[in-house]
Amino acid sequence: MAAEWQGKSRGTVFGYKIFVFCMKTFGIGSAYFILYFVAFYFCFFAGDSTKASFYYFHKRRKNSTLKSVLNVYKSYYVFGQTIIDKVAISSGLRDKFTYHFDGVELINKALKQKKGGILISAHVGNFEIAEHFFGELEENTSISILTTDSEHSAIKEYLESVTDKPRVNLIFIQEDLSHVFEINAALARNELVVITGDRYIKGSKYLTEDLLNQVAKFPAGPFMLASRLKVPVLFVYVMKETNKHYHLFTRQAKAKHRDAQALLQEYASSVSWMLKKYPLQWFNYFDFWEVLNEKKQ
Repeated sequence: MAAEWQGKSRGTVFGYKIFVFCMKTFGIGSAYFILYFVAFYFCFFAGDSTKASFYYFHKRRKNSTLKSVLNVYKSYYVFGQTIIDKVAISSGLRDKFTYHFDGVELINKALKQKKGGILISAHVGNFEIAEHFFGELEENTSISILTTDSEHSAIKEYLESVTDKPRVNLIFIQEDLSHVFEINAALARNELVVITGDRYIKGSKYLTEDLLNQVAKFPAGPFMLASRLKVPVLFVYVMKETNKHYHLFTRQAKAKHRDAQALLQEYASSVSWMLKKYPLQWFNYFDFWEVLNEKKQ
């Protein structure tokens, strides 16, 4: 992975096939077992990702050198577990997992206003599985996820062939900003629109804010959009607690209308709080604070 995020993640179809085969033939535990070796491989052969992860633990979390090295490995392992869990849950094994809902009443309250809602999440935990238990909501609703279309198409096609059809709508970010009209249409239908706020792509507009005592760039779009629309804005995270238990957190944003910077500050504080509870689940494996690239120059 390069110094800055390129809009797509690592992985091969063959690798996914191995995990799916083991999971369906021998159970989820067998796939977890293989992860011990896969995580070890990434520590040595995903150099930029490993350096970025080590920086997070050593400099931002103030871990010792040895503890930082161990936590890089643990983080890769937990990240691999979340991928396996996503495939397992979407393949009909939802009942193998348990869930705790913390603040879900805020989503129900937002939906009762009939304005829809913006959910801002992060690459912290495993939010992608949220769709599989949003059926617990009191109000019937649809979910739309704002995304790029940069993930490897072969991997996407394979996962779609072995998992249930996603129960979410995808809104793809377009250069002509036509996705904004799709977002407005979804909100008008009282739907939830999910946006991640922690991956700035070089060349796009950004805002800066302190995260873990170091200034970082955040994409301006999610916060400008959410602050201008007169709809409820919530921060949502799905965190892995044990092998088969997840905790859904929902928190209400309180920033004033049209104050994107205040909304970002509130978001950064919520991400920091989440990482304090789950330090291993920071899954931004790139030069997030843009300090590693500076050291090379």
